[in-house]
Amino acid sequence: MKILVINGPNLQLLGRRKAEFYGTGTLAELEETLKGVAESLGVDVDFFQSNHEGALCDVIADAIGKFDGIVINPAAYTHTSVALRDALEAARIPAIEVHLSNINARDEFRKISLTAPVCIGQIAGLGADGYEWAMRALVKKLKERS
Repeated sequence: MKILVINGPNLQLLGRRKAEFYGTGTLAELEETLKGVAESLGVDVDFFQSNHEGALCDVIADAIGKFDGIVINPAAYTHTSVALRDALEAARIPAIEVHLSNINARDEFRKISLTAPVCIGQIAGLGADGYEWAMRALVKKLKERS
C-alpha cells in the first residue's frame, strides 16, 4: 500500500510561521515522523509540497494507479481552489484533508473548505499529530475496503 502526503502553499515555512497556529516543527521533521508512522503501519509513503496550484493538481493526477490514498493539507487552497477540488474528485483516490490549526476557530473565510467534500474525512486542529491520525485512519479505511 502506498500513501502520498501532499502539502500546499507555505508549508515549507513550517517552524518559521505563527507557532500558535502551526507549531514549531519543520516540514522535514514532520516528514521524518510520518516515515516512522508509515513503517509501523507497513505502508510506503511519498511526500510532495508546492506553492503552485497547478503542480498540486498535476501530482494528484499523476498519483492515479500509483497510490492507494492521499493525505493532503491544501493550506490556503482549501478555501479557494475549485481546480484542486476537481483534481481530487476526478482522481478517485481516497483522501483525508488535514490542517495543523483548527480552521473552524479562525477567520470566517477559513471555515469554508472546497476540498473536504471530496475527501473521505478531515482532521483539523491537532497540530502535526493530525497528519499521523490522518494516515492511520486512511490506512484503516483502505484495509477495510480491500
